[in-house]
Amino acid sequence: MYAIVRAGGRQEKVSVDDVLKIDKVTDEVGSTLKWEPILVVDGDKVVTEGSELGGYQVSAEVLGEVKGPKINIIKYKNKTGYKKRLGHRQKYTRVRVTGINAK
Repeated sequence: MYAIVRAGGRQEKVSVDDVLKIDKVTDEVGSTLKWEPILVVDGDKVVTEGSELGGYQVSAEVLGEVKGPKINIIKYKNKTGYKKRLGHRQKYTRVRVTGINAK
């Protein structure tokens, strides 16, 4: 059984015990997140209608915060002496999916 949920601005395919990185959320470690699925697949049965999806809920446990890879940005203009170096490191939250349940 798996579900597709909207988490952190993206759609993620999740099943029970999956660990994934989503955009940073402010919840504490050990707290539970609940998502409304966009699509649920249970064996041969595929649920996509909004009226039926209202009966499903995906829950996940917050494991902690992690950082993505460092991205270096370098701006340079020839013959003018202009150089600029910037960097960025995105913050994520790791979560473990604990259940895909019918309400």
